Amino acid sequence: MSQDLFRENAYLKECTATVAALGAHGITLDRTVFYPLGGGQAGDAGVLVLADGAEIAIADTRKGKDAEGRATSEIVHVPAPGQDALLARLHAGATVTARVDWERRHRLMRFHTTTHLLCHLVPQLVNGCSITPEYARLDFNMTDPLDKEQLTAGIARLVAAGLPVQVGSITDEELDANPALVKSMSVQPPRGTGRVRTIRIGGNEHIDFQPCGGTHVANTAEIGRVVVTRIEKKSATTRRVVLGFA
Repeated sequence: MSQDLFRENAYLKECTATVAALGAHGITLDRTVFYPLGGGQAGDAGVLVLADGAEIAIADTRKGKDAEGRATSEIVHVPAPGQDALLARLHAGATVTARVDWERRHRLMRFHTTTHLLCHLVPQLVNGCSITPEYARLDFNMTDPLDKEQLTAGIARLVAAGLPVQVGSITDEELDANPALVKSMSVQPPRGTGRVRTIRIGGNEHIDFQPCGGTHVANTAEIGRVVVTRIEKKSATTRRVVLGFA
């Protein structure tokens, strides 16, 4: 099991860790600040720094899988190609510093929090999501048209309001009793520990509250200028909203 330090503090840029395993798919550490692909959010990139200062470039981060292909609690750091000599120096038990590409991660955090603001502005179920460093998109299960300028103005208003973004949790039973908290039709919140991680935006001024395992900024003011770059009709019942940095 990999300890996922980013769950409690998305602002941790690095940590010391021990190599737990080396495999065909990548490097597993006992603890990490790297977020693995999931919930629509891209996996982190960065470097693993060896004891002598040499750096192994990490191109992606994924959840481990068992023999049946089911996700495990391990987090696998996928090295960029062409580093065989460096990788040969690694072994289980080695100490490394895991350092995330912070500029890239912060863009993901800003976009991910903006998608939650979109869920407030467009109170419809989501049937698709993608959050990358370059853009983010949400697919809403709806037939009514959406206005690009109105949504951009709504996002700007919520960003300017400087709303707090808080990480919390609820029990599995609380989630079962409030199924409407889950706004995604395609991604279900992770279970297995008895508690489900949540993100609340707005404090006393309720803006959004839903289960989410992704990384977020601490205040909407940190998002900066994000605009709706386009709106697409993907099907008779799907409207896609694409976000970009201004």
